[in-house]
Amino acid sequence: MNFTFKSRYNIGDLVEIVKILRSPDGCPWDKEQTHKSIRNDFIEECYEAVEAIDTDDPVLLREELGDVLQQVVFHSSIEADKNVFDFDDVANDTCVKLITRHPHVFGNVTAETTEDVLKNWDSIKKVEKNQKTAVDTLNAVSKSLPALMRAEKVIKRAYRAGYSRSKTAVLENLRQLLADVNADDIKEEQMGEILLNICESCFLAKIFPEQVLTEATERFIIDFGLKIPE
Repeated sequence: MNFTFKSRYNIGDLVEIVKILRSPDGCPWDKEQTHKSIRNDFIEECYEAVEAIDTDDPVLLREELGDVLQQVVFHSSIEADKNVFDFDDVANDTCVKLITRHPHVFGNVTAETTEDVLKNWDSIKKVEKNQKTAVDTLNAVSKSLPALMRAEKVIKRAYRAGYSRSKTAVLENLRQLLADVNADDIKEEQMGEILLNICESCFLAKIFPEQVLTEATERFIIDFGLKIPE
């Protein structure tokens, strides 16, 4: 097997290494993998990169970003074997998307604020994705996202599309939902509505629900350890 060992590698080397691993003379495990078989690995690597961000650990972040990149290259290699697309196609499409969605940088569109940028982005994306209605934009939010993250994104898009409630109205609705809960007969639908209203309250308060729930969970673990020592 021809391979040149180097003191420093680049993205081209990564693509070639994955190609070798998946070749007939490569690694038995790598050759057997499919998109679905390593789907959860992809998710895990992304979350590990996020943990490195949360812990402000640049050494770990560098490692985990490499693992995420390896997943991208691996999935691209699977498609390259079928002559559907390769990593260069993925990189090309991403470049085209970035250029197209930033006409205020690469074109003659004016966008002086972040809000202007987001409006332009949304309008361009609607055309690209053939989203004709506001409902189409909400339905386009990936159903594979964790429920809390998906709810936050759906709410954000709804407000951009013109939906609006005051913080007071949302909190009053939340109080009513909680008041209607019967401790002896808690309904799943009620809990869902409560969670959704909490998520909307977070959005209006510019609080990231996923982050604050993570922090609250960490505090719960600490309190649990103090109250119930081993």
